Amino acid sequence: MEQKQTMTDFFLPYNQKLIPRAKELRKNMTPAEKKLWSEYLSKAPMRFMRQRPIDNFIVDFYCAQARLIIEIDGEIHQQPNAIIYDKQRTAILESYGLKVIRFTNHQVLNNLPQVCDTIQENLIKKSPPY
Repeated sequence: MEQKQTMTDFFLPYNQKLIPRAKELRKNMTPAEKKLWSEYLSKAPMRFMRQRPIDNFIVDFYCAQARLIIEIDGEIHQQPNAIIYDKQRTAILESYGLKVIRFTNHQVLNNLPQVCDTIQENLIKKSPPY
């Protein structure tokens, strides 16, 4: 199924070479990603996309309307090299005017209501005025 690009996506670099990998990641989501998607993001008040290519990265979840990225980090993200990489990656994504919030697998699997509240707060902050 082809994703339609929205106006807010128009200004973000979209690496089409990452599409096959993004599709593979959508089919093989981690337990934490599956839980967050099925219990909240798929029904969220704003539309989220899973495994969205932006620049040379594939972000876990992206809401174009709120310009919000949600990353779910496993244990590998605690390694010193991964911490440095994640900071650089976040800085690049934020340079496009995006907000990146991170949760650990543990947070999603064991405290989903608090994770959802944090996401909801960020959606409210980024909602366009009507």
